[in-house]
Amino acid sequence: MIDKGKLEQEIIAALKTVFDPEIPVDIWELGLIYKIKVDDDGNVYIKMTLTSPACPVAGSLPPEVKEKVQRVKNVNQVVVDLVWDPPWDKDMMSEEAKLELGFF
Repeated sequence: MIDKGKLEQEIIAALKTVFDPEIPVDIWELGLIYKIKVDDDGNVYIKMTLTSPACPVAGSLPPEVKEKVQRVKNVNQVVVDLVWDPPWDKDMMSEEAKLELGFF
């Protein structure tokens, strides 16, 4: 039996290695990940968004997320669901990201 809580923390660590190339902050701290769901078999569902539907990395960022999460030990299949609702805004960023980008 996998430890879903531990696995989720390892997935978050993997997500923190994915960056929007236009912003020097990882996608987790930017608040682009809305949901992570891990089932008993290690299958992972990730609901995410981008900073804008016109984001130039719309075609490359979701596959990068899938690839990096797929590398986490005990992860089986990964589904990345790119959504636009609710729309992302800067209030979704962590305090760390806001400090990094000078929003205070």
